[in-house]
Amino acid sequence: MSSLRLLLSESWDPWFNLAVEECIFRQMPTTQRVLFLWRNAETVVIGRAQNAWKECNTRRMDEDGIRLARRSSGGGAVFHDLGNCCFTFMAGKPEYDKSVSTGIILHALEALGMTAEASGRNDLVVSTADGMRKVSGSAYRETRDRGFHHGTLLMNADLSRLADYLNPDEKKLQAKGITSVRSRVANLQELQPDISYERICDAVTQSFFDYYGDRCEPELISPEAFPDLPGFAETFARQSSWEWNFGQAPDFAHQLDTRFSWGGVEIHVDVERGIIQRCRIYTDSLNPAPLEALQEKLQGEKYQPQSVSRQAEELIAEFPQQREELLQLAAWLGESLR
Repeated sequence: MSSLRLLLSESWDPWFNLAVEECIFRQMPTTQRVLFLWRNAETVVIGRAQNAWKECNTRRMDEDGIRLARRSSGGGAVFHDLGNCCFTFMAGKPEYDKSVSTGIILHALEALGMTAEASGRNDLVVSTADGMRKVSGSAYRETRDRGFHHGTLLMNADLSRLADYLNPDEKKLQAKGITSVRSRVANLQELQPDISYERICDAVTQSFFDYYGDRCEPELISPEAFPDLPGFAETFARQSSWEWNFGQAPDFAHQLDTRFSWGGVEIHVDVERGIIQRCRIYTDSLNPAPLEALQEKLQGEKYQPQSVSRQAEELIAEFPQQREELLQLAAWLGESLR
């Protein structure tokens, strides 16, 4: 029986694919070598230690229906669309070696007629008319007895959209955690105009088989047909939850301020695990009572536009004469936190 396992995802759901990856990684025998090939529809994927509000333009993502997915490995934020080919290599220790999987990808690209080389900690680059450009980025995860290397190959991704979602709004955030380093990138299609997802998958698969001198039958997986994975439903629920994707952000502080016709407002919040733990509101409004009440209500609330806006709107029942002021405040908070 082959020690290799090849999984091909037919799903474009980032939460599904990352949940499959997590379940396979946790449950695989350490004698197995796994290759998982997949791609995601429009998604921003952030590293395990990153703050989505700092890394991403969450306002633009919300407007355009772009998903956020937090992976379990480190590294920076990336934008995925169907022009990306994602790969994951897994192996038990001591055999796990990220240089092996990097070599498999480089040999696959060579078989496709493209010469690439490893650069820095986790990139693959190619030579173009405009100089060296990144075509692949990777991240890694290791436990006591196993490890994985996953990454993307830029095939024909819409590079213009990288700036749309990976440049955050100007927020007065004092955020902890890892900050992404942007690199100049290029698509493989610039080198091979007829490149396709299927050709890349075939080349990576053949390189995988060649390296190990063995073969196995591919397993096609999707939400309608996935392998028996104990705990998958719970893993998928966590992967798609606000608590994981946003709430796992490192602690940070946010200061925001504006001026209305009825007075200026300055708000300071300390956020831990996506929850507002401390809040201070300053104002020169002639009637500060609603804002003093809001200060108390926001403590313990999710750092989430709709949650914070709702708390301001609910104060209308207590302060009906300040209805218009509170509606203006709620709208501003909803926009400022996105």
